[in-house]
Order: sequence, then C-alpha cells, then structure tokens
Amino acid sequence: MLVFYGVYSAVRNAGVKGAGPEHAFHNARRIIAAERALHIFVEHGIQEIFLRHARWLVWIADNFYGSAHFIVTIVALVYCFRRMPERYPLWRNTLACMTALALLGFAFFPLLPPRLLYEFPSGVHYHFVDTLKSVGGLWNFDSGAMQKVSNQYAAMPSLHFGWSSWCAFVLYPALRHRWSKALMVAYPFITLFVIVVTANHFILDAAGGVAVFGGGYLVGREITRRISLRTPKAAQPAAL
Repeated sequence: MLVFYGVYSAVRNAGVKGAGPEHAFHNARRIIAAERALHIFVEHGIQEIFLRHARWLVWIADNFYGSAHFIVTIVALVYCFRRMPERYPLWRNTLACMTALALLGFAFFPLLPPRLLYEFPSGVHYHFVDTLKSVGGLWNFDSGAMQKVSNQYAAMPSLHFGWSSWCAFVLYPALRHRWSKALMVAYPFITLFVIVVTANHFILDAAGGVAVFGGGYLVGREITRRISLRTPKAAQPAAL
C-alpha cells in the first residue's frame, strides 16, 4: 500500500507541471455551468454564511481538511487489517482501485478549486475566499513543502469525499454503539461540508468521488474474487 501511494503521489503531483492553470480555470467554469444547470451551485452562499457568523467553525474545517483525510483513512485500513482480516482484501483492493481511477480525473480533467478562482480575472467574480489565507489553520498551501507535494488542480474527483465514504463502509460494521455508528455515517457528510466551506471543492467534485468509490468497489470486488479462486485456502472476502 505504501508503494502504491508513492506511485499515486508521483503521478498526481506531476499534474502541476503537466496541466496549465488556464486549462484548469476553463474546466472550473464548465463545472460551475453544470452546477447552475442542476441548480446546485450553492458553494459560495454556504461559505459566506459561515465566514460571517461562525469563522471559528471555518478554522476547524481548515484543520479538518488537512488532517482527517489521511488520519481516518490510515486508521480504517490498519483496523480492518488487524481486526477484520476476512474483509481486508476486498476493502484494500477497493481503496487502491478507487485511487487509481481518480488519477484519470487528475490527468485528463485538471480543475481549479473554487478558492483559486480569484486569480483569473474573467469579467465574472465568483467571490470565493481562500479560507486558509483569510482564516488560517495549522498548515497552508503556500509553505515550501506543500508547494512541492501538492497538485492544487487535482480536484476532480474529490478523494476527500471518496475516501471518507470508504472509511464509513469499512468501519461501520465494526462499531457497537449507536453514537459511534451515527458519527461514522455522518463522517462523509461532515467531509462534504468541509470541502465546500473551505472552497477546496465543488459539489460535483464530491459526486466524482462517489463515482470512483463505486467503480473502485466493483473493480476491487472482481479482483478479490479472482484472487480467492486462485487460492482456495484463503478466506472468502465479505461482500460488505
């Protein structure tokens, strides 16, 4: 998994050099046009409400965005490996396939996140705010380290939402208390709120995350099935 993530990071971050900002900007305008046609272009309104009335919550969202995405996913993967070995092959393969599918989006559809739209004067002002700059957090994209490893045009699909959905499916069956199950169900929706209020993703990016999660599950399930047929002594993976 570490080797796979290293390859994923290398391919993902190569997009910084391979995709020009103008291309990413035009794709952002296409997403906005699609959301307007679907009547779901509400990201700016949501962000404005919380910037005016609950900036402290935006600060929490900034920190959540940069930490929970990795921490919860790693915890879920390790927990599944240690405590649910019969389910681990399926969900490991699902995570790997989902992430691989996301690379296609990063490679062929570079997308400017809402928070960077102000950098491209076009006669139309979208008024999104880069909350990491205006509100702050424990990390930022302008640091030297982040600039070297972060492709800021890798927004479609949103792996924040895709991975959080994966975590919910992995951990929910293992939880025993109603409150913990409710929290795990809420986790993807909390992530959706975070990526919108911080202007890191459009709502359609989250829809893309759902798509690669579903595709990753189908491909991962088939891979798991084929491997299990070749190794009859191995435990059959659970469907969920």
